[in-house]
Amino acid sequence: MEHTESLPTVETAKKLGLLPEEFDKIKSILGRDPNFTELSIFSVMWSEHCSYKNSIVWLKTLPKESDKMLAKAGEENAGLIDIGDGLACSFKIESHNHPSALEPYQGAATGVGGINRDIFTMGARPIAQLNSLRFGNLNLPKTKRLLKGVVKGIGDYGNAFGVPTVGGELYFDECYNTNPLVNAFSAGILEVGKQASATSYGVGNPVYIVGSATGKDGIHGATFASEDITSKSEEKLPAVQVGDPFMEKLLLEATLEIINSGYLIGIQDMGAAGIICSTSEMSAKGEHGMIINLDEVPTRQENMHGWEILLSESQERMLVVIQKGGEEVIEGIFKKWDLHCKKIGEVTDTKRLHFYQHGKLIADVPAHDLVLGGGAPQYHREYKEPAYYQEFKKFDPSNVQDVKNTEEFKKVAKHLLSHPNIASRNWVYEQYDSMVGTANASTNHPTDAAVVRIRTIEKGDLNKGIVITVDCNGRYVNADPEIGTQIAVSEAARNIVCSGGEPLAITNNLNFGNPYNPEVYWQFVGAVKGMSKACLKFNTPVTGGNVSFYNQSSDDGPVFPTPTIGMLGLIEKLENKMTLAFQNEGDTIYLIGKVVEDLASSEYLYSYRGVKASPAPYFDLEEEFAMQKALASLIQSKAVISAHDLSDGGLYIALAEAAIANNLGFDVKADAGRKDAFWFGEAQGRVIVSVKDEEAFEAAIAHLNVPALKLGKVTNADHIINGETILTSAEANDLYKNSLKNLIEA
Repeated sequence: MEHTESLPTVETAKKLGLLPEEFDKIKSILGRDPNFTELSIFSVMWSEHCSYKNSIVWLKTLPKESDKMLAKAGEENAGLIDIGDGLACSFKIESHNHPSALEPYQGAATGVGGINRDIFTMGARPIAQLNSLRFGNLNLPKTKRLLKGVVKGIGDYGNAFGVPTVGGELYFDECYNTNPLVNAFSAGILEVGKQASATSYGVGNPVYIVGSATGKDGIHGATFASEDITSKSEEKLPAVQVGDPFMEKLLLEATLEIINSGYLIGIQDMGAAGIICSTSEMSAKGEHGMIINLDEVPTRQENMHGWEILLSESQERMLVVIQKGGEEVIEGIFKKWDLHCKKIGEVTDTKRLHFYQHGKLIADVPAHDLVLGGGAPQYHREYKEPAYYQEFKKFDPSNVQDVKNTEEFKKVAKHLLSHPNIASRNWVYEQYDSMVGTANASTNHPTDAAVVRIRTIEKGDLNKGIVITVDCNGRYVNADPEIGTQIAVSEAARNIVCSGGEPLAITNNLNFGNPYNPEVYWQFVGAVKGMSKACLKFNTPVTGGNVSFYNQSSDDGPVFPTPTIGMLGLIEKLENKMTLAFQNEGDTIYLIGKVVEDLASSEYLYSYRGVKASPAPYFDLEEEFAMQKALASLIQSKAVISAHDLSDGGLYIALAEAAIANNLGFDVKADAGRKDAFWFGEAQGRVIVSVKDEEAFEAAIAHLNVPALKLGKVTNADHIINGETILTSAEANDLYKNSLKNLIEA
C-alpha cells in the first residue's frame, strides 16, 4: 500500500477527536500506522455520534422484544412494527442539535430530511412527522433567532417534501440558551415482507451512489456533534449540511421503485459520516467487503481529497447494492427521476473496505472494526450522584405560600396560560402544512396524540390509524432521572390512550451533556433504567433511536437531561378516536386517577414561585398503568366523550385547554388542602374526561377500581372555580392563543 503523505501522529488523532489509547488501538487493528485518510475514517466512525461508545453498554439493557417487532432494534435504518392487515409502520427519531445551534435553518431542515430518508430506505412511504424542540430564554434575541430559523427550516423542508407535520412539543428554559435541542420524528407505512435492509453481500454485486452530488458540506459533522459547543464552534460551519427537499422527493420515489424492482440487495441513507458510514455498516452487517473507486463519485467541487469525499455529509444521497445483472433496470429508474446513479464499486469477500483514488489505494480498513457492535470501542464511564439530587429532595412545600385569594388565583391562571411552555403553539404549527396527504385525523378534532389515517394504494382506506406522540419534561428528569424518564414514557402512553389508541413501541432521542462528566453520566444511566422499567410495564419495546451527548457549553453547563420519547400506537377503528375538547354545554366533568396535592417540579412552582429545587412530581407506575387501562375501557365502551391528560400546569390548565378547543367554559368545585397544589400541581397518572350520561359513566368506572372525582359541568361561558369567575372565555382564549406569538414578535 502506498503512503505518499507523512503519517499522522497522536497529536493529529487528538485534533480529530480520538483518544491516545484509541490511536494505539487503530495501529493494532491495522498492524501499522494509519495514513491521514484512514485516521479520518476511524475518527468519524468512532465518534460518539456514530459509535455510541459511551452509551452502548447501557443501551443494550433496554427492552427490545415484542411479537410485533419486524426488525431488530438499532440494526436497520429505522424501527419496524407490525400494525396488522399485512402492513407495518417504520418510525424513528433523531437529533440535529449541534448543526441547529450554529445554522438553525439548515440544521433543522436537514434533520427533517435525514429522518425521512431513514424511513423510506426501509421501503416505507413517510406519512407523518413530529418534532420536539427546546430553546433558551425567549426574551433573548438569540433564542428568537434560533427558534424562527428552526421552525422555518422544518416547515420549508417538510412542506416541500410533502409530508405533514402533525404535532410535537416545544419547551423553553435557560439551560438551553446555547444548546437548543432539535429532535425530528418520522413515520411511514409499508407492506410486510417488502422492507429493505441496510446490508451488503454477494461477491461482484455492484455498489451505487444515488441521489445528489457530493460536496464539502458536513465534513466531520459526526465529530462536530461529538464535542461541546464552544465560542469557536462557529468556525465549524462547514460541518452543517445543506438540504434540498425537492431532490429528496425525487429520491423517495426512485428509492421505493428500486426496492420493488426485485434487484435490491441493500440500501442505506448517507447521514452522519456519509460514504464511509454506509459502506462500513452495510459491509459489516453482510459480513462482506467492498472495493470503491472514489473517482466515480459525482462531486460538486473539483479536486476533492479522498477523505473529503468519504466523510462528506452532503444530503439526499443513498448507497445501494444490487444484484448483478440489474444494472440497466436500476440505472433506468434513476434516469427517469433525473437523479445521479453511479456505480462506484463492487462487493468483495474480504470483509475489508478498499478505497481507490487516481489509481492508488488510499485506504484499506476492516469494516467490522469500524462499526457499533463490532470493533468500535465501548466504554463503561464512571458516574456519581450529583449533590443537587439530595438537595432537591429536601423541598418542603410548607415553605411556599399558597394562593391567598381569588385575585392571586387569577394572576396564576394568567401566568400559566400565557407561559411559553404552556400557551398554544399555533405560531409554530401554522407554519407547517399539517394536511398535505390528507391523512391527519387530528386537525379539526384535537387529540392528545396525533392520529394519522392509514391508507395505501394497494389496500385503500383501512379506517384505522397510527397514533404518534413525542414527550419529555426535562425539568422532571433533571430532578430525578429515573422517575422523570418513567414519567416521559408514561405520558407518551397516556397521550396515546387519551386519543383512543393502544401503545405499541417507542423510539428515543437521549439528549444529555458531556458523558465524561460523572454527574451527567449518572443522569444518563438513571434515564435508561427508568425507560426500561416503564417500557416493560407498558409493553412498548425500544425499536432504536439516537443518543446526543455533548449538549453543553462553558457558559450554561449541560442542558437538562432530555430523553425524548417518540411513541407509536394504533387505533383499530377511527370511530374510536377520542378528542381532548369538551363537546357540549351541560356535559359532566370528572377527574380520573388518584387525587394527590403535589407542587414538586410544577411550572407554577418553577416559574411563578421561582423555586427551582424540588423533586420530580408524584408518580406511581402501577397506578398510572391501572388508570390508563381503565381509561381505554371507558373510551371503548363510549362512556366518555372527551379525554385530556393532566401535565404542564396541572388541573386548571387541562380544564382550560379542553374548554378553549371548542370555545366553551366550565363550572367546577372541589375541596382542597392547598389550592395551588390541587389546581396547578403536576402529580402524574390523572386525566379529565367529559361525559354525557353520569349514571352510565359511574356504573362503568365502578367496575374498574380507579378513583374518579366529579368536578362539575361544561358551560358555554367562563372559567368558574368554586363559584368564582377566574377568567372569561374571551380572556382565556386570547391569553392562550396569542401569548407565544406576542413574545416571539415583541
